Amino acid sequence: MSSMLNLKCKECQREYPLTALHVCEYCFGPLEVAYNYEVASKTLTRNSLKTRSLNIWRYAELLPVEQAPQAGPEVGFTPLVKADCLAKELGLNNLWIKDDTRNPTGSFKDRVVAVALRRAKELGFKIAACASTGNLANAVAAHAVKSEMEAFIFIPESLEEAKIITTAVYGCNLVAVKGNYDQVNRLCAELSSEYSNFAFVNINIRPYYAEGSKTLAFEIVEQMNWEFPDHVVVPVASGSQLTKVYKGFQELQAVGLMPPGKEIRISGAQALGCAPVAQAFENGWDFIKPVKPQTIAKSLAIGDPADGIYALDVVRKTGGAVVGVSDEEVIEGIKLLAQTEGIFTETAGGVTIATLKELAKSGVIEKDEKVIALVTGHGLKTVEALKGLVKPSYVIEPKMEAFKQAVGIEYKGD
Repeated sequence: MSSMLNLKCKECQREYPLTALHVCEYCFGPLEVAYNYEVASKTLTRNSLKTRSLNIWRYAELLPVEQAPQAGPEVGFTPLVKADCLAKELGLNNLWIKDDTRNPTGSFKDRVVAVALRRAKELGFKIAACASTGNLANAVAAHAVKSEMEAFIFIPESLEEAKIITTAVYGCNLVAVKGNYDQVNRLCAELSSEYSNFAFVNINIRPYYAEGSKTLAFEIVEQMNWEFPDHVVVPVASGSQLTKVYKGFQELQAVGLMPPGKEIRISGAQALGCAPVAQAFENGWDFIKPVKPQTIAKSLAIGDPADGIYALDVVRKTGGAVVGVSDEEVIEGIKLLAQTEGIFTETAGGVTIATLKELAKSGVIEKDEKVIALVTGHGLKTVEALKGLVKPSYVIEPKMEAFKQAVGIEYKGD
């Protein structure tokens, strides 16, 4: 049962009907979905959750759909991995990795797209569309197939080859634009006005799309046996994921699934080559200065983040921080996670782990805090970033003596 009430402006609080609308007509502030938490609390209980499927739709009362889909890729309830080896390396005692590489198309974008396309179908759309830095392109292409929707997907021409291939394979209309993501997004904003029959998931359907990220917060608490973490580290591109994870923790308290009063500290992770939110945090600004992206972390390369100011507000309000890390640190972050926990992440995950390391080193993250790091995409999407940096340990002839000579030690066992 849906508990949606309306769309509400985050700035002036004006209310709008639940249509394909994303900007307030009065102050041009962003719209988000409001819910009746009293209604949601009647059916969304710890007992009811025991009988529900392990995917995002188990939280349907707090998602912006009239009815959960009956078929489609199984999205969500990805592993929460106790990262003891990485924690030891970083001097922390309680660290978990929320491993969203395990979603159907290998990233957290499956969460937001599953919600967006379900709502788009309910609103009568037959064509799905998006502007993407890669992961969203993968997800929209795949979910459009199962939603029986045509798809138009717009990407920067310079996107990683793996992400282009893993989008085009689904048979969508893939449009490569000669420009960076911000230019692609501006084009799509113009197109959304002209092509009103297109459901642009991160433009006219954005209020619904963004709500999918809340399920990360819901799952984390449930997987921690109904305990809140103390600190969560979130990669920042548009800033939407960070703000919605925060909203998710608040909603668990609003519907009575968790006791009130707990404030979870939230920190943001950015690459220095595209770090407008980190820059604003460091300088104490109350505005975001757009930048021109220049980083290997292309999935985070949004120079003018739509929700950047709101992410900044959440971080400051909860006592977190936003850190920018170099591309070299990003690569080391990817390798560190792989070599301690056996999880291969893309460059965005490298940003998260490098930021986690810096936050632990500087004392922003306290040693005994219960910390969650969000790893949002699979490393197979960005293998180019590691080209020439990881390679075979030995190259030998197919002879026993060649192995012994190369290794220098005999591994014969007991």
